Amino acid sequence: MSLTKKFGYNLPPLIPFLGFFLCGIVFGVEIEDEFNTANELPALQNILQLTFSEDGFEKCGEAYFSPDAETIIFQAVPKGKEQYQIFKMDLSERIPRMVSTGVGACTCAYFRPDRQKIIFASSHEDPKLEENSGKVPGYQRTTGSYVWEFTPYMNIYEANPDGTELKALTSGPNYHAECAYSADGTRIVFASNVSGSMNIYTMGSDGGDVHQVTHTDHCYNGGPFFSPDGQTILYRADRDKPHYLDIYCCRADGSNERKLTSNGGVNWAPYWHPNGNVIAFTTSLHGHMHYEIYLLNIETGVQKRLTHNKTFDGLPVFSLDGNKIMWTSKRGKDRNCHIFMADFTLPLELK
Repeated sequence: MSLTKKFGYNLPPLIPFLGFFLCGIVFGVEIEDEFNTANELPALQNILQLTFSEDGFEKCGEAYFSPDAETIIFQAVPKGKEQYQIFKMDLSERIPRMVSTGVGACTCAYFRPDRQKIIFASSHEDPKLEENSGKVPGYQRTTGSYVWEFTPYMNIYEANPDGTELKALTSGPNYHAECAYSADGTRIVFASNVSGSMNIYTMGSDGGDVHQVTHTDHCYNGGPFFSPDGQTILYRADRDKPHYLDIYCCRADGSNERKLTSNGGVNWAPYWHPNGNVIAFTTSLHGHMHYEIYLLNIETGVQKRLTHNKTFDGLPVFSLDGNKIMWTSKRGKDRNCHIFMADFTLPLELK
């Protein structure tokens, strides 16, 4: 296996053994322990699988906590289907319940901070729904390549937590998705290609007062989240090389943009720790078949690997108090994507 294929970036043409040795030094990884889950302690404890194929799912992913961490909302593909729908699950009873329409494709659900509403993106009102039914939204990876599918008529909807009283917040044939509330619930940040290129926008929680945050015309910007204080937006973008994402942040008005990663890999799915200084993100540093979760203090630059699993780990999120972490992983017995949760302790060097 070439070093480029394994680590997802180009290394100088060194002797292979020396190349692997240097990688271990550069990234602080001892090769023999590269995928030893014992290294996840003490940051991750009491790891628990929350969804299963036996629940009637082909796969599940991208889950978010309710503000009290008693309920989660996530996307899953029902058995025999191709498209994601949105499900909610009370963690005390563990019974998933669909809250989307069951029609079209869905992605990116989120709780309003007061728990009275949810938002998610759906294409169920696409007038060409049958024609576009095979287009699964979001990031797709095939062998050696990456594709971002921007499903037509993907719009953002608000609903009661049980899915009733569905109301469109965006409209039209463009892609509007990857949405999340600010901590006070007054604004929503999202991604859209309405300008002809994928950019970050914010809008009021009622769908009005739309502001464009990023202004690129040659790349993808997406997966945004407000910081806990609402002043900063965290997101991913492939500014330097198509489909090779890095993590960025900027002020909520688009100013003071900072590039937070620059390692030659694919870095995506960033999320804020509640302290506002640390983020978790997903990276291909250990190979495109071994995505792992890393932590980064964006003020000090200190970085630490969190997961050490031989299969996929990604899409990390924290509970509001920072005591829980939830993510998507293939570490279950059937090696399908499912949702996992653990007790979380922030490593001292990142505080």
